[in-house]
Amino acid sequence: MLESLKKIQNPFIRSVTAAATVGSVLTLVAALVIGVINGKDKSVYRFGTYSSLLGIGCGAVFGLVFTSHKQSTQDISYQQDDQTISNNKIWKDWRRFVVVRKVKESEEITSFYLQPEDKGNIPNFQPGQFLTINLDIPGQNKPVIRTYSLSDYPEICDYYRLSIKREGVPNGLDVPPGIASNFMHDHIHEGSVILVKPPNGKFVLDLQKSLPAVLISNGVGITPMLSMAKAVTQLNPKRPIWFVHGARNGKFHAFRHEIAELAQKNPNLHLHFRYSRPTPEDEGHFQSVGYVDTALIKELVEQEAEYFLCGSPLFMQSIIEGLKESGVPDDRVFFESFGKPMKVVFNSQHQTVTVGERIEEAEIVFTKSGKTINWKQEDGNILDFAEANEIYPPFSCRVGICGTCMCKIYSGEIAYQEEPTAKIEEGSVLICISQPKSSRVVLDI
Repeated sequence: MLESLKKIQNPFIRSVTAAATVGSVLTLVAALVIGVINGKDKSVYRFGTYSSLLGIGCGAVFGLVFTSHKQSTQDISYQQDDQTISNNKIWKDWRRFVVVRKVKESEEITSFYLQPEDKGNIPNFQPGQFLTINLDIPGQNKPVIRTYSLSDYPEICDYYRLSIKREGVPNGLDVPPGIASNFMHDHIHEGSVILVKPPNGKFVLDLQKSLPAVLISNGVGITPMLSMAKAVTQLNPKRPIWFVHGARNGKFHAFRHEIAELAQKNPNLHLHFRYSRPTPEDEGHFQSVGYVDTALIKELVEQEAEYFLCGSPLFMQSIIEGLKESGVPDDRVFFESFGKPMKVVFNSQHQTVTVGERIEEAEIVFTKSGKTINWKQEDGNILDFAEANEIYPPFSCRVGICGTCMCKIYSGEIAYQEEPTAKIEEGSVLICISQPKSSRVVLDI
């Protein structure tokens, strides 16, 4: 009976059907009782009549209740499915985030805590990944796009934290200071809204491994290392971690107290801070004087390990060279650099792409800009070539890491100057590290 009722969609018809069915059954039972007991007794007939009416009423109510219960269950199921879809949905393009907190971490570095303006959920991220942000800066003829490492790893991911160094004027160069970093420090405050893309990047620490990890950084390179250290402490606290950081002194050492408190919770987290110019006030807060180098790393770590590096290009280049000379395998060293490509790298991470013969000249069609321009080998990568011809595609890192410059390629082929780090969508290319490989290339720029 229940299976038959489930097939009836109309609640009124279902109620009538249930009433008729139950009423018929009770009427039949009452008739049998009357025949057995005393067919001439009027009270018995009244009993039969009341039983039939009661059966009809109970059946009708049962039909309605059964319908309501089923509908309620379906509604709950739909709500759960909708919630699951909502929780798992990750935005793909720009999303508005509000700065809910701004904290000065050192003389140069300030942290910005971001939450979505729409109050929706945000996906967790892998320790070491970065965010791409879009800034509308007065005086700039186009949005300024930059990538910054995530510097925290909250147990409940309800915010993102970016810790940004104020970039000054480079030594010996007549160029303005960092446009994006100075704008963030001076003009982005609590309540400000900025555009953000989802977490991205392949410079991540595998939390499932047990092999010791050595986190090596200087300056603002501490940001992804702090995220990694926090993630391991939360999710794999038995894994040995060496946290080696170099700074000028305590005033320029961001998160000194935060990482020290983390080490108190995790006995497998070993800290070593090296200051190049310590002050008397720094006494007791650092372990050695000088610059972080391979000799220090070899002194601290005497076992097989994975090495993660982030910092200035010259700093990382020196460490990488030293590790390679010490016999550390290529696949045990990982690094992140948002600046110019380093000259010395491991083959497994940045190898020159030599598939196919390079060409000397090509015709590049920029469909959105409506320009067709002849490219020559000396013009360099496609991004540089576009900018030289007053075409300004979005970009950030310029070294194939962030993926900001990715665009569709409609026809032709390109050759990468270096192995891309960013994940590239099918039918797309990174123009910051590529050149034409065919005589004609058509791009969605």
